[in-house]
Amino acid sequence: MKKFLILLLLQITPIILISQDKPPEVPDGYSSMTTMKIAYFFGTLDLMEKDFPVPDDVKEYKDIVYKTIDSTKLKLDIYYSKNISKPAPLLVFIHGGAWKKGDKHDYLRYLVDYAKKGYVTATVQYRFTNKAKFPAQILDVNAAVIWLKKHADEYHIDNKNVAVIGGSAGGYLALMVGYASDIPEFKDKDDSLISSRVQAVVNFYGPSDLTTEYAQNVSSVNNLIGKSYNEAPEIYKEASPVTYITSDDPPTLIFHGTIDELVPVEQSDSLTKRLEKAGVPVEYHRLEGWPHTLDLAVEVNEYCQYYMDKFFAKYLSRK
Repeated sequence: MKKFLILLLLQITPIILISQDKPPEVPDGYSSMTTMKIAYFFGTLDLMEKDFPVPDDVKEYKDIVYKTIDSTKLKLDIYYSKNISKPAPLLVFIHGGAWKKGDKHDYLRYLVDYAKKGYVTATVQYRFTNKAKFPAQILDVNAAVIWLKKHADEYHIDNKNVAVIGGSAGGYLALMVGYASDIPEFKDKDDSLISSRVQAVVNFYGPSDLTTEYAQNVSSVNNLIGKSYNEAPEIYKEASPVTYITSDDPPTLIFHGTIDELVPVEQSDSLTKRLEKAGVPVEYHRLEGWPHTLDLAVEVNEYCQYYMDKFFAKYLSRK
């Protein structure tokens, strides 16, 4: 019924709707994961298409090796509009998967959408926990950001206007890049003279404090650290993005659902309060009745992209 009414309004008052930059309504959520699954089963919940042909007007560079370590070749992909004529802000997307799985291709929807909006977009691989423990993943993502900055001229990148975006484990890595770029232990020695600092961070439902009781007992966190909390509480603190928050950290945009069963919404509640206390610009969208990977839902993705557009326009300068 809601979609029918929207279509009807579009037919009746197209000029009014187009002329107003009206923020989208917060998408109606669900009372539980069970009711959401029922909605999906009956076809009332539309999910994003994750795999589709890259449009002809978007340039794609696949599987560029940005780092080789222990015979493992880490790769990244780059996208931008074929109409691009001058350096543009760079958006680096970091996939999730509990640090043990996932694919850089997972964010194709965002990569293409934002390339068409005039940004250069990139997506990166990093080592999983079956090959390397913390801080290998942060070293890798920082190395990818630095590689992209080094090769800015080749790919129309404005390396002084860079944002990192990630979901779940990728959101965690985006936060670490954003807040701990000045920590020497999180950069490869060869890159020690180049900054991986970014100008904006977008965190989708990523954990920010690994010292909480929740994080201490999650197997994916234990696998990331390689030890239990009781064995190495100091490493859990060192691995927490909140440990590194200072007043000069980049503006942060956060999305998190209240029925997230993998990363409690309290992680983002606390992160927001800490950023506000430090004086870091932060915008938090706490979406009632939405779970982990909430932005796979079409209406939530549209909502998130609207606020991402506003956020990037505010904090990333265009030449």
